[in-house]
Amino acid sequence: MGTFKDKYLTWMNLPVINQIDIVEIVIIAFLLYNVLVWIKNTRAWMLFKGLLVILMFVLVAAVFQMNTILWIAEKTISVGVMALVIIFQPELRRALEQLGRKNFLTGWLSFEFGKNEVKKFSEKTINELVKACYEMGRVKTGALIVMEDSVMLTEYERTGITVDAIVTSQLLINIFEKNTPLHDGAIIVRGDRVVSATCYLPLSDNMELSKELGTRHRAAVGISEVSDSLTIVVSEETGNISVAIGGSLMRNLAADQLKAQLKMLQQKYEPEKKRRGLLKRRLRDAQKDNKADYE
Repeated sequence: MGTFKDKYLTWMNLPVINQIDIVEIVIIAFLLYNVLVWIKNTRAWMLFKGLLVILMFVLVAAVFQMNTILWIAEKTISVGVMALVIIFQPELRRALEQLGRKNFLTGWLSFEFGKNEVKKFSEKTINELVKACYEMGRVKTGALIVMEDSVMLTEYERTGITVDAIVTSQLLINIFEKNTPLHDGAIIVRGDRVVSATCYLPLSDNMELSKELGTRHRAAVGISEVSDSLTIVVSEETGNISVAIGGSLMRNLAADQLKAQLKMLQQKYEPEKKRRGLLKRRLRDAQKDNKADYE
């Protein structure tokens, strides 16, 4: 039977797939999946999207035979590879360290697709955040709260202490209370949970920021420059509330303004969800119509 199948596939000009080929496909799929997860969990995700834009321009240049652009791309590709290794040096080193510590059997058996999907926070979390920020502002308790969006902040989460607790105003106030073990640094909020505290964030080197701003504000702008997160800052000197997003800083926000910014982040992908829901409803309706026709 096996000989007949091989002859049939050869006659049809189709490749013969044996057990080794299947194992090879599984290994490649496993490695590719882990590389994509690694890219998603680091700053490499944003840089990867930038590289895709550049590759699209090169593809357009190839289609329209733009020889000058193709020549420049060809000459810079070797330099680009070296630049990527330098840029991703900390992430690559960390990935290799994790690879050395990893239990391969567990890794093979514990595929958790969708684990890294960012869950949007609820209305209750917004109210608790606003309440905590303005209570801390009233007594001039400094705070730095990072609201994670689609870009995972795992590498900054590792610099802090794991908390993994539901967001409440009392928890936030206790974390940032002066002279407590967790008050220094930032907290990272993923969905409705505080995942880590005392996290170190990158400082912005934007020379246009006011000189009167301290380390908290520069760290808030810094994390917003390397991710799509929203960061809330409570000033220890003035008690004012600021929000950093997209590399810009909005200062002295009122409670309704802060709530509006959080709602914008919460509802960022609502149109996409509605489109998916509409598509699912149409598919269900089509299936019902088909069943009715058969009956």
